[in-house]
Amino acid sequence: MKPCARPRTPLRSLLAVVVTALVGFAVAACGSTPGSDENPYGLISPGSLRVAAVGDLRPYTYANMAGEFTGFDVELFTDVAHRIGIEDVNFAGQEFASVLPGVATGMFDVGVAAIGITEDRQRTVDFSDGYLAGYLTILGTKGGPVTSRDDLAGTRMGVSQGSLQELYAVENFPEADLVRFPEHNAGTAALRNGTIDTYFLDFESAKLYLGTTPDFTSIEDVPSFDAPAGFAVAKDRPELREALNRGLRDAMEDGTWKRLHEKYFPDTPMPAMYLPSDEQDATTNPDRR
Repeated sequence: MKPCARPRTPLRSLLAVVVTALVGFAVAACGSTPGSDENPYGLISPGSLRVAAVGDLRPYTYANMAGEFTGFDVELFTDVAHRIGIEDVNFAGQEFASVLPGVATGMFDVGVAAIGITEDRQRTVDFSDGYLAGYLTILGTKGGPVTSRDDLAGTRMGVSQGSLQELYAVENFPEADLVRFPEHNAGTAALRNGTIDTYFLDFESAKLYLGTTPDFTSIEDVPSFDAPAGFAVAKDRPELREALNRGLRDAMEDGTWKRLHEKYFPDTPMPAMYLPSDEQDATTNPDRR
């Protein structure tokens, strides 16, 4: 007895199934294609922004008592996102060193964490125009072994891994032994208990720790205007980057940036380049991109 023969699918029918499947795939993929009407910015989820941030980077990005993200960068980015037509903005807490890899690999649409724009980082991701510049601070302890940067040789300096401060310290403080931490709270705790001698961080965060820890002291403030903070986006998202730049320019021009700076950095001078045009000194205002 012959085994039952399996019915054959006519070649024409088989081709029709394959073509239909390919067309369906192309239509589905079109929704996530940059520049399409449904998803002009090529977002992971059309109409929604998935944002990598840091949960304890005060006053830039941090989670409040309710677990909601806030801070200068968070408020500014949310405002910019609304200006480009995106109301749904979702922040996710990451260690600083994970923010750029998360953006580069497509886990997040944008990285927002006072990220200094450097040539090295631009090899991995693109950035919006700069929106914040200021100082870095060497934080020490009263009565500690470091009273100036001349005392750094042979001492242990803490930095946040992957941060602008780490990059600066590697290049400018080679005499210090760097100890890397995932975030500021861990680093300042190590400074408090004497595991490290200094901790190098941004000026604004240093002010907060100085205000809450009487034993801390500022060793030196270091200018950092050559690497302003920018929003990080993936290399294949030029539409999103340009849209964020437009939103940033509008936020600066109508005084929103200034209002937020006064709210979060009340005692810090404002770089003229980010103020409304009628408040800028022409001699200190480089052309805004």
